[in-house]
Amino acid sequence: MAKQPNKTAAGTNIQEVRQQNAQSAQAAQAGQFATEFAAETNVQQVKQQNAQAEARKAQNVNQ
Repeated sequence: MAKQPNKTAAGTNIQEVRQQNAQSAQAAQAGQFATEFAAETNVQQVKQQNAQAEARKAQNVNQ
């Protein structure tokens, strides 16, 4: 396979990653947080999964 400029072996676009990192750094300096993760997170589902994990952990300790 021929090497493509601006791409890693896995096919990642190096320039795009650098741009995203720069935007992230600017947002951090401005005191902003990346809200796209929070917007996609179902809080109730996470709480339920955490509760299930704790229950399994407690069950494994009691065995």
